[in-house]
Amino acid sequence: MTISKYILAAPLFLSALAFNSCQDKEKQLASHDPSENKTELYGMKAKKLDPDYILSKRSSLEKFYEKNWPNNSMNGSFLVAKNGQIIYERYEGSADFSKESQIDAKTPLHIASVTKVLTATAVLKIINSEKLNLEDKVNTILPSFPYADITIKMLLNHRSGLPNYAYFADDIKIWSRSKMLHNQDILDLLAKHKFGLYFKPDRKFGYCNTNYAILALVIEKITGKNYRDAMQQMIFDPIGMKDTFVYDYNKDKESSSQSYKGNKIIYESNHLDDVYGDKNIYSTPRDLLKFDMATYSKDFLNPVLVSEAFKGYSYEHKGTKNYGLGIRMLEWETGEQLFYHNGWWHGNTSSYVKLKKDTVSIFALSNKYTLKTYKVWKLAPLFGTYPIKLSKEDALE
Repeated sequence: MTISKYILAAPLFLSALAFNSCQDKEKQLASHDPSENKTELYGMKAKKLDPDYILSKRSSLEKFYEKNWPNNSMNGSFLVAKNGQIIYERYEGSADFSKESQIDAKTPLHIASVTKVLTATAVLKIINSEKLNLEDKVNTILPSFPYADITIKMLLNHRSGLPNYAYFADDIKIWSRSKMLHNQDILDLLAKHKFGLYFKPDRKFGYCNTNYAILALVIEKITGKNYRDAMQQMIFDPIGMKDTFVYDYNKDKESSSQSYKGNKIIYESNHLDDVYGDKNIYSTPRDLLKFDMATYSKDFLNPVLVSEAFKGYSYEHKGTKNYGLGIRMLEWETGEQLFYHNGWWHGNTSSYVKLKKDTVSIFALSNKYTLKTYKVWKLAPLFGTYPIKLSKEDALE
């Protein structure tokens, strides 16, 4: 039987994490203060939250959680913070049902396409070091890349027109599904077959995982390091993301959290499970909170590049949806903006919501398939004047 753990974050009580094992296993207080971490090195300082504010928001967040995942049904992690201070967090279920391994605050789960946010940040840090430019042509870094007009920026904002590797690598005439596909294989297949582009580069937005698989190769080429090592050295270690790693199929397939269908049947691995950059980072909400807070600091990333990342590039069609450099966004005529990225790989679903103006961070990760993970953006009106129309079912009060 899997033991569920319910953790509420106390408002800045202690700097150490202390659990009383005699307490009810379903509800325990966490005294961890995430503001006391390496993000302080990046100069992020914010006023401590009033305890009454925390309690009022926590009540609404708990109602939201219980409404969406009643009876401990999430099987994952959920965290909401403001100014880097955790208001509410909850961990439930099992990372591996065969081992009854409990999900807790230090359990890394597959964040799927939220990986793209971190990959894009690594690319921006390389640009920050003046070893790369947004307008550089990809084939000047990867000479075998066969599309002369595609730039680094077009990979980042999904305006390249590249075909999805998941489709051409499923064609048995092109790739044998008995072999694991790797990032270099994707580049080699593009070079060999010169697949037609979905559209002329920079003509429109077209979300495509191939963009970020190629960006991982760009990171490797410029840093001279494997993507896994480069991410560790550029992102994870400096921020103190101690429970975050890039998945290695041969090393981690047995020890990492598993992936499940909604009925708890395991998702079997396939030939696409060792491609990284677009997916394959495992992390925790607390580590992702450290990352989110670092993005506010000019010491972590040049503010000019940050402004480039958090703006829309695709206005061919009217509407609120857009995409920056590695981040999705909603833009309203009122001027309000909501930044987010969702992820889905096998049974893993994830959501990262950033209310930049209000310094609010929301994370939901699950390794048992559920679309409810994607609903956490509807919490935005709880923290600011976001013109989101909520159904009666989604009402926060």
